[in-house]
Amino acid sequence: MNSSQFSSFILTGYSNTGQLNYLYFIIITMLYISILFSNTLFVVVICLERKLHKPMYLFLCSLFVNDLFGSIALFPALMTNLISDDHSVSTVHCFLQIFCIYSYANIEFVNVAVMSYDRYLAICYPLQYTILMTPKNVCVLVFLIWLCMFVHMFINVSLTVRLEFCGNVIDKLFCDNYLVVKLACSASDAAVNNIYGLLSYYFIVAVVFFTIVFCYTAILTICLKSSIATRKKALSTCTPHLASLLNFCFGCFFTVIQSRFDRPMNNVPIEVKTILSVYFVICQPLFNPIVYGVRMSKLRQACRNIIPVYLHPKP
Repeated sequence: MNSSQFSSFILTGYSNTGQLNYLYFIIITMLYISILFSNTLFVVVICLERKLHKPMYLFLCSLFVNDLFGSIALFPALMTNLISDDHSVSTVHCFLQIFCIYSYANIEFVNVAVMSYDRYLAICYPLQYTILMTPKNVCVLVFLIWLCMFVHMFINVSLTVRLEFCGNVIDKLFCDNYLVVKLACSASDAAVNNIYGLLSYYFIVAVVFFTIVFCYTAILTICLKSSIATRKKALSTCTPHLASLLNFCFGCFFTVIQSRFDRPMNNVPIEVKTILSVYFVICQPLFNPIVYGVRMSKLRQACRNIIPVYLHPKP
């Protein structure tokens, strides 16, 4: 095929639904506002409430900030494309969106794994917990999570940017790195991206999976030997983490299946496939504030204490 230097990519995931696009736009806008409000609220509450300056809530703060980061990477472009007839995106913005959305997914995954390790230390080693998990150590861990994932994605996107493309059509609502690499003219150049991608993601998934399984197996073992009160306390803190992890894995699973394997999704309605393709970016940032806000009483109480003070300040 003849190669060409494209200045933009065309996203064909937006079906022509006429006036319904405006309805979808309103729904997406409401979801976006809800995500911005809820996640920002919890970030502000955790930062202002000194009682929440503990490891578990600092990791939660990182999770909420990351959900804001991922939402900002997708929603503005999604909303613009819904009410626009032009679904093209410049190569620069496409690569930037790849960097942001993939970084968000990696940080989310690793952050939840580190939170499971935090619960493991708190439940299995309560006496050493305050020594090991100091606020300073937590901040270092959070910084390393973000730094490592940003470096990882910078390398990944750099490998994609160097490619020469023979097409510019992406069958998705957003720029997907795997689909962009498939447009490369040279199979050997694309192979470098695929090898790096597979090795790095298998490594991340393996480390995260091992950490989560090991931590929750140890927690379950301790809980079975402990009192009913201890079990309830452990369950109340671990349930939101597991729910968040399962929800995120569900979204990522269908995104990967849809991008890499066409046959399993052939019989799925186009509307369902479209929703599943962005589930991990749309639903996860909405799901986390709900599940953590409902299950964690200290976080709920802090919101009740802080919100009235700022809405009705004392003279």
